[in-house]
Amino acid sequence: MTLDEILVEIKEAENIVVMAHEAPDGDAIGSSFAMCLALRNMDKNAYVLMKDIPENFSYLPGKEFVITESEIETFDMAIALDCPNLKRIPAEFIPYFENAKVKVEFDHHNRNDMFGDYNVVNHVSPATAQILVSSFEYLGIEITKDIGTCLLTGVITDTNGFRNSNVTVESFEFASWALSKGINLSKVYKEAMLTMTKEKFEAQKLAMNRLEFFADGKIAFTYMTKEDSLKLNLKAGDKDGIVEIGKSIEGVEVSIFLYEKEKGYKASLRSNEYVNVSEVCLMFGGGGHIKAAGANMNMPLEEAKKAIITEATKYLK
Repeated sequence: MTLDEILVEIKEAENIVVMAHEAPDGDAIGSSFAMCLALRNMDKNAYVLMKDIPENFSYLPGKEFVITESEIETFDMAIALDCPNLKRIPAEFIPYFENAKVKVEFDHHNRNDMFGDYNVVNHVSPATAQILVSSFEYLGIEITKDIGTCLLTGVITDTNGFRNSNVTVESFEFASWALSKGINLSKVYKEAMLTMTKEKFEAQKLAMNRLEFFADGKIAFTYMTKEDSLKLNLKAGDKDGIVEIGKSIEGVEVSIFLYEKEKGYKASLRSNEYVNVSEVCLMFGGGGHIKAAGANMNMPLEEAKKAIITEATKYLK
């Protein structure tokens, strides 16, 4: 089995690097930190390559092993987490993955390029962190209190606080286990889901004031420019959760949030019941999950707005 083979490779490796997708969310961060801590407990020289970590995840153990570059050019093993393809990894980190002697990935996205030597992909899992829970259990890797805190963060954030339809029985079973081990679930929930900086609050307020509705109220749309980000002094993670605002409004099936990047706009989409937003984003070279997806749109705001709304409308009933 793939997991058994991965364990053999881990035992033979000394230097291991862990990485996740750009603009990391709670699942990417929690999974990466958990994997690094597990490897460290196995006496491996393991690090997490990551940048732009939101402040509200500063409570997570394992952050002391985060680096943004390494003197080691060829690692014995590279592990990519929560990435459906290499393009989602920050460009400056990709060579570390490609040059590694052994390449491994753990992921739960609908479409995955299977870009590792070993690929552990479960499309129905609500979070990569939940895949790690079952993987660690199968391999007999101890889930310590610190590792459990990181994994719980991944499960909580990618199920939107156990509110999304992707949540499973195993999600609650792990939360129950975490409580029994003394992990402060309420603190993790508060820090990961409810705590926000003043800048993040101002960003959400601005996005709410710009909210528009289309297709008889079935589509909610808002946006943010680079100028807005500079004016509000936004940092990593301060735009997180904005797309959920439209989703929570009665009658809305698809919520769309566009925010300007160095080139064009990033589209973030969420759906409530039946629209597969991954299919919508696929038309623009993106993807993700059935009810949560994104894409990069290298075009002006009004053009991007019209294109994404037109495409999303095709999927409405």
